Amino acid sequence: MPVPPRSPDAGSPDSEDSPHASYAAAGVDIDAGERAVEQFRPWAEKATRPEVLGGIGGFAGLFALKTGRYSEPVLAASTDGVGTKVAIAQALDKHDTIGLDLVAMVVDDLVVCGAEPLFLQDYIACGTLVPEKIAALVKGIADGCQRAGCALLGGETAEHPGLMQSGDYDLSATGVGIVEAEAMLGPDRVRPGDVVLALGSSGLHSNGYSLARHVLLDLARLPLDSQVEEFGRTLGEELLEPTWIYAPDCLALAAEAEVRTFAHITGGGLARNLSRVLPRGLVAVCDRGSWNPAPVFKMIAARGRVERSEMEKTFNMGVGMVAVLAPDDVDRAMAVLTARHVAAWVLGDVRRAKDTDSDPGGPRVQLRGEHPRF
Repeated sequence: MPVPPRSPDAGSPDSEDSPHASYAAAGVDIDAGERAVEQFRPWAEKATRPEVLGGIGGFAGLFALKTGRYSEPVLAASTDGVGTKVAIAQALDKHDTIGLDLVAMVVDDLVVCGAEPLFLQDYIACGTLVPEKIAALVKGIADGCQRAGCALLGGETAEHPGLMQSGDYDLSATGVGIVEAEAMLGPDRVRPGDVVLALGSSGLHSNGYSLARHVLLDLARLPLDSQVEEFGRTLGEELLEPTWIYAPDCLALAAEAEVRTFAHITGGGLARNLSRVLPRGLVAVCDRGSWNPAPVFKMIAARGRVERSEMEKTFNMGVGMVAVLAPDDVDRAMAVLTARHVAAWVLGDVRRAKDTDSDPGGPRVQLRGEHPRF
C-alpha cells in the first residue's frame, strides 16, 4: 500500500523552522583545524632539513633527495603508532610528550638497517578537534623529529565525530630514511663470536600498555596521581615517560664501530625482536644477570602476578635497543655511547647453534640466568 506523503511540520526537514544542517553541526569544525595549524606552525617549522622544499600548507610535502653522496641509495620506510599509551596521556590531560613516542617508534625501526631518517608524516584522528590539544601533540612530534634529525614533512588531522568519543584521539606516522646499499645492516653480516650490546630503555617505552594499565589501574586500582616511592615520582609520570629516540645514537655508533645490525626491542620483547636480525644457524646467548629491570617492571610483575615468560614477551624489560657488533669494537662502542649519555652494557654473544643446546631450526635467542634483584 503506498505511503502518503508526510505533511511538513516544525520537526521535519522541509519545515521552514527546522535548523539548517552544516558540517559544524555534524561535529566537524574546519575553523578549529585552521586554528590548530596556526598554533603548531612554529614548532613544525623548526623540525626541518635543508632538503625540504616549501612550507606548511601544501597538498604534499616536498623533499629534494640529494643522492650525490650515495652510489646506490636505498630508501627505507616504516609506519607505526603509539598504542594504548595514549590513554594515559588523555587521562592526565598531558599531550606534549606522546609525539616523542610516535617519532621513536618509527625512526628507531628505520635505523635498524642503518638508515638515516629523512622525514616523517603524521596522522592524528580525534573525536573533537581542540586546537590546543592538537598543537601540543604536534609540538611533541616536532620535538621528536628534531632529536632524530629528520624533518616533519607534513601530516593530517581528521575529526571523526560519532566514530570517536569527544576527548579521544589516536596518532600514527610514516617515516622514510636512506642508506647506502653496501652499508645496509642486517642478519647477513652477523658472525659467530659477535658481541650483543644492550642499550638501556627509559621505561616501558610504547609497548605493553594494555597489560600495564590492566594490572596497575584495574587490578591494583592505583591512581595515576599517586606518589610511588620506587619511582621517585607519580605513577602517571612514570607511565608517560617518553620512549628514548635511539636513531642518532645508533648512527653515531655505526660510524665509529663495526656494527653488524641493530634490533629495536618493541612488542614481543627482547628474544623475539633480536631473533629477527639473526641468521639461521646462529644463536644469541644473553645473560639476565647483566642488568636489573627498572622498578616499573617489578611492580607490574608483582601486582599482577605476571609470569616471567609473559613479562619478557610483552615488555622491553629495560633493553630498548640492541647492537650486534664485532668483538674488537666493544670498547669503542661503549665509549661512543657513554659520551652520548646512553646506558649500555654487554648483554651476551653470538654462537653457532650446534655449540649450544639449541636446535639449529629452533629459537635464535637464549635468555639465561636471573636478574640480580627482580
